[in-house]
Amino acid sequence: MSIAEVKTSADQKMLKAIESLKTSLSRIRTGRAHIGILDHIHVDYYGSSVPIGQVANITLIDARTLGVAVWEKKLATTVEKAIRDSGLGLNPMSMGELIRIPMPPLSEERRRELTKVAKSEGEHARVGVRGLRREANEQLKKLLKDKAVSEDEERRAQDDIQKLTDRYIVEVDKLLSAKEQEIMTI
Repeated sequence: MSIAEVKTSADQKMLKAIESLKTSLSRIRTGRAHIGILDHIHVDYYGSSVPIGQVANITLIDARTLGVAVWEKKLATTVEKAIRDSGLGLNPMSMGELIRIPMPPLSEERRRELTKVAKSEGEHARVGVRGLRREANEQLKKLLKDKAVSEDEERRAQDDIQKLTDRYIVEVDKLLSAKEQEIMTI
């Protein structure tokens, strides 16, 4: 393994950590409706557990209402029950083939709780990025020990890995502050 491969690997893994954070943050409910909130809900479809997006179209009806158009009529009650039992605090209403999901307004206390959850997710991402930095630095030290690189090259590579880490930590902070702003906006 070369220094360039270590850097590339660390960059790709850190990018995956950021993508994972984005996914986690998208699941945190805000006062506004967005279709990504239902992504993690699974529905029993002929004995198999499938994501809700594979049995229905999810649309935005307005800023505070989602619409779920089920492809098979007999699945409507199953989808409605899955949404109700998802733990998101949603109360779907069936209107024939369309299930309307009004987003209840969040109380100030609930908004603060969700902000704490978002901060926790951000901290997990930071820890993950730092762990990837440590892993990359260990690989660089192994290259130095095996005499594949000089001490100067190893030192420069560690500095590059630190710059990469700092860049991804700033990205985590940006994502977190945007989500906190979204949660606290009434």
